[in-house]
Amino acid sequence: MNAPTAPTAATLPAHPLPLAGLRVVEFTHMVMGPTCGMLLADMGAEVIKVEPIEGDRTRHLLGAGAGFFPMFNRNKKSIAIDLHQPAGAAIARQLAATADVVLENFKPGTMGKYGLDYTALSQVNPRLIYVTHKGFLPGPYENRTALDEVVQMMGGLAYMTGRPGDPLRAGTSVNDIMGGLFGAIGALGALIQRGITGRGQEVQSALFENNVFLVGQHMLQYAMTGQAAAPMPARISPWAVYDVFTVKDGEQIFLSAVSDAQWATFCDVLGLADLKADPRYANNNDRVRSRTTLIPALRERLAHRSAAELTAILLAHDLPFAPIRRPEELFDDEHLLATGGLADITLPDGERAGQTARAALLPFTMDGQRLGVRLNPPTLGAHTRELLAGLGLDDAAIAGLLAQHAVA
Repeated sequence: MNAPTAPTAATLPAHPLPLAGLRVVEFTHMVMGPTCGMLLADMGAEVIKVEPIEGDRTRHLLGAGAGFFPMFNRNKKSIAIDLHQPAGAAIARQLAATADVVLENFKPGTMGKYGLDYTALSQVNPRLIYVTHKGFLPGPYENRTALDEVVQMMGGLAYMTGRPGDPLRAGTSVNDIMGGLFGAIGALGALIQRGITGRGQEVQSALFENNVFLVGQHMLQYAMTGQAAAPMPARISPWAVYDVFTVKDGEQIFLSAVSDAQWATFCDVLGLADLKADPRYANNNDRVRSRTTLIPALRERLAHRSAAELTAILLAHDLPFAPIRRPEELFDDEHLLATGGLADITLPDGERAGQTARAALLPFTMDGQRLGVRLNPPTLGAHTRELLAGLGLDDAAIAGLLAQHAVA
């Protein structure tokens, strides 16, 4: 079977992408809403990102936020509109009226100030699908200000990730990204239903509820056993060998043996015959109960072996293992390169604007291909004139809007 490829603008398949012909107007910022728009855009929708005159704030973030805009805004068009000006808000409403789907992720009540809420827009277009991305679904918390880290702390994820007494946020924007994906899933479901009923609907996705879904397995663990789930670093693992080991020259490698057959092979290929024969380690549950002796013994036996040696042995015998990688090392990952998991984009902002970088694509294929990059992450207002002309505005009207800074 041929490996899937990452299509570029020059190699995109001739057949239409699944959402080709769909228009999405996106009033979003940060990560959650843009993720939803990116998914729909990657699948072929025309996604129009409405930005404030000064641009989406994530264009200029430093540190951990520097990758937000180029990661989550590919395959989109940009128009800059000042919603505070009546002329700008009118253009935004006119643009939204052309949409199949509208996305937003502002505080409750914000869109209503400009006549851009679902109630107002659906009166003009009953077929509209309107996806809101919030901190919380409607209820006692709905007006709280939420961030990914806020809901990780209050939703049990930080507790489960950190060591006991040391809650720790997950190492990426898990709720923002997944909340956007759930918004997109809801939009796709609503599109199917619209095909049946002819009517649109409002879809709501929220950070807190997403986080609760993520820890739902731990909630049900308590319901099933009466035992509260311990933080992951202190958990009682269901598998005896499921750990990071420090080996020769301070390198680290994750090793596991999650079945009795794997344990037998693990011992055979690593020269651990005495551990295999020890009745304390006869089966997986015995090994779990004896981890206080087993894991130190394994750490001592493996400390002198290199990660490369262990990798070769475990790979040859189909045993699970993993190198400990940093994100920047994935640019050179042979599997991602061979399977088209990364695609070139042109950076739109910052010191490296205009330079090329590789971005991770959506983690699935359609018809044997990865969904690639048709449009680079846009510079601010790159498509303003094109989109205004598409609304029927002539050059003079566009020039007037630009002159009064209602658009840019």
